[in-house]
Amino acid sequence: MLTVSGSGPVLDQATVDDLVRPFRRGAPERTGSERGSGLGLAIVDAIAAAHGGTLALTALPAGGLAAAVAFPGERPADEAAR
Repeated sequence: MLTVSGSGPVLDQATVDDLVRPFRRGAPERTGSERGSGLGLAIVDAIAAAHGGTLALTALPAGGLAAAVAFPGERPADEAAR
């Protein structure tokens, strides 16, 4: 699992859930730019799904967003021995 989080304004979860749809972007005051096509999280979601994984986006209570990508699979041998 890989988790990335960032700060920013408080977001409602419905807005966050919509960000994985192609061509959906946060507002310019959130992203800092009017540029871009809104494909980043849609691509991450598609790659995760293609490998049997999942992408979970969570609006953080203090503001910002957390993105967690989980892939199925066996744990590495050195980790399984712990």
